Amino acid sequence: MTAVTYLDVWNLEVFFKGGSDSAELAAHLKVTKELIENFETKVHNWTPLNKTEDKVYLKELLSDFELAGKKLRQAAAFVGCLQAQNTEDKKAYALEATVTGLSAVFQSALSAFDNLLSSINDEVWAQVLEDEYLKELTFSLTERRERAKEKLSIEEESLISALGVDGYHSWGQLYDLIVSKIKVPVEENGEVKQLSVGQAANRFSSSNREVRKDVFKSWEKSWNEQADYLSKTLNHLSGFRLNVYKKRGWKDVLKEPLSINRMKKETLETMWAVISENKQPLVEYLNRKAKLLGLEKLSWFDLDAPYGKTESKVSYQEGAEFIEQNFALFGEKMAAFAKKAFENQWIEAEDRPGKAPGGFCTGFPESEESRIFMTYSGTPSNVSTLAHELGHGFHSYAMKGVHYLNRGYAMNVAETASTFAEMIVADAAVKNAKDEEEKLALLDDKIQRTVALLMNIHARFLFETRFYEERTRGPVSVDTLNNLMEEAQKEAYCEALDEYHPLFWASKLHFFITSVPFYNFPYTFGYLFSLGIYAQALEEGTGYEEKYISLLRDTASMSVEDLAAKHLQVDLVQKDFWEKAVKICIDDIDEFLQLTENK
Repeated sequence: MTAVTYLDVWNLEVFFKGGSDSAELAAHLKVTKELIENFETKVHNWTPLNKTEDKVYLKELLSDFELAGKKLRQAAAFVGCLQAQNTEDKKAYALEATVTGLSAVFQSALSAFDNLLSSINDEVWAQVLEDEYLKELTFSLTERRERAKEKLSIEEESLISALGVDGYHSWGQLYDLIVSKIKVPVEENGEVKQLSVGQAANRFSSSNREVRKDVFKSWEKSWNEQADYLSKTLNHLSGFRLNVYKKRGWKDVLKEPLSINRMKKETLETMWAVISENKQPLVEYLNRKAKLLGLEKLSWFDLDAPYGKTESKVSYQEGAEFIEQNFALFGEKMAAFAKKAFENQWIEAEDRPGKAPGGFCTGFPESEESRIFMTYSGTPSNVSTLAHELGHGFHSYAMKGVHYLNRGYAMNVAETASTFAEMIVADAAVKNAKDEEEKLALLDDKIQRTVALLMNIHARFLFETRFYEERTRGPVSVDTLNNLMEEAQKEAYCEALDEYHPLFWASKLHFFITSVPFYNFPYTFGYLFSLGIYAQALEEGTGYEEKYISLLRDTASMSVEDLAAKHLQVDLVQKDFWEKAVKICIDDIDEFLQLTENK
């Protein structure tokens, strides 16, 4: 046991003193603006000669790009943390608008930069990449060049970026603002408490069904009251996106998310096909869980219900120490990283009003630190979430020393590192259970995540695919959104539930994120991909950590198909890999069904 007492609030003062009133942040933003403008000027002053001499100016531009990019990311991460820790911090929202404006200018300059790369002919481009410094950036630079060729003219793309500040990203910001105002009234001990959506969501893990049911009823009512505003927000956000796609001549709404995630459509289709073919054990688990809870069928609000009559509470300190101990069994670097995060207050986990819902990990590239946000209430699921976010942080740590341009890994592989960390802790919890009841409770918690990733995420994907199809014909009404969502949930859960959550499209932040379209399937990809890595790690033991770090370092430098071929020796377009990964999930379910057979 560690002698250090870990605090559950993060330290942001090490970055900029004074929070949203920070003079240091204001000065940082001023410098960032100057660096971005300098980069923009240099880009506009460059006319490629189509000679190998182009590499000299290109290297200078890349140096300026790295400098400006790190500054901007540092500021954006800080502002995001301010907003998450206090949804009433109005100055933070103003700062977000400033950062978004700077990002738009930077993206516009990058679009121009990419366009210039695409103007260099193939023969000269091959010669330029022979340069020792540029060689390691071959994938990233070529990717930028190829993507530019698929877009509109530089003037049109710049206009899209500029208009996106108030016509696209602002819709995502409006969603955050609406959610920050939502309160979910819940009666506890004879007193009605106005809970934030983050606090209310935690109540769905209660062992008391009446608590879950009452919270859900109030939850649905609170979201429904804002449904008109939220549907307007979603319609305009998606409408902007679809219009951009149309102008670029992109007919498939999945083109951009697949490109961002550096994966083939065949890989995605194979993954969903294997999941769909193997859902019967998940349905059996849901049916067994319903019986154990004395129900005919589970409802949406029962999905996170813990197994058993007692709720095992784990203090933040105990959760942190458990994570450290089990990371150490995998590798000393991962354990040391977690220890540093806990000791240096990189984590905001306090359960208090006014916080944003959900959890995330964000990176501060100038400081080479991460910050993790969540609301910790002592459930086994909270411990898993904490491990999950630390996995994200470790991914950033693994990328230290990698060129800034080669650190832009996509969401699908980002979720690989987080899920891997989560698996280590979840498996350890099951193995260390003091008796069968605790083992079942922990196994159940683990299977809940499988259900979430193979069923809930599938529902999100089905909904979003169909929503965009509907949106091409015009704005989609609240009733239609509700119907699309309920249909998607029924299909994804194989009709196994009694009640569904038609307003899930409104309550799930992921549908309103503007930085990444289709913020769903990468989670499932990352989960199953990490299971393949995890299986290898179990076979090879502690010596696997260096191989794992090597894989993480490559995550932004190749397609996922090439990454899997190089580090796992598998073909992701074929079913084999996915079937083996899903089988690991089914093994947990089989064990749960066997242990509960006579209960």
